[in-house]
Amino acid sequence: MTTPQNPSTATLQAQLAGGTLAGDWTLDPARSTATLKSRSVWGLVPVNGVFRDLEGSGSVSPTGEVTGQFAVATGSLDTKNAKRDTHLRSDDFFLSEKYPAITFSLEKATLTDTGATVSGTLTVRDRSQPISFLVTATVSGDGTVGLDATVPVDRSEFGLTWNQLGMASMKNTVTIHAAFTRS
Repeated sequence: MTTPQNPSTATLQAQLAGGTLAGDWTLDPARSTATLKSRSVWGLVPVNGVFRDLEGSGSVSPTGEVTGQFAVATGSLDTKNAKRDTHLRSDDFFLSEKYPAITFSLEKATLTDTGATVSGTLTVRDRSQPISFLVTATVSGDGTVGLDATVPVDRSEFGLTWNQLGMASMKNTVTIHAAFTRS
């Protein structure tokens, strides 16, 4: 049994193949979101946060190759708990003063029937790791390209190992909705 193709994905594939999406693109931060989900107190308490400061850009070649970058400001994470937010910005976690952004550099996008698999490099603090994840894509009537992804991240892979009494989960989920407009 085959998975039915998302009509928006078919539109995106046709536009990439036809070169109509070629050019430079800029993230619209007002229409984009990045959220963080984790668990604390031995998995009993959900921790949800929103990165308030996002930026990004991308380029599409005339032959449909896609490159780009996406960044969230570590100091902009808001979990609605000022003490926790201050701790997340400290040396135990993001060290926001020295490393103001978490970045993803897109190196390759491979279209699938339901979206795309993107591959690139995720950098947190001073550690970079290759990463691949699924993205669903939509093309709206005004020409905006929307990319949606849910990305599991093990923070220990980036040296963020603070975990007093084993209370904080190493497994986190970042959910992104990125809206790009032509530059």
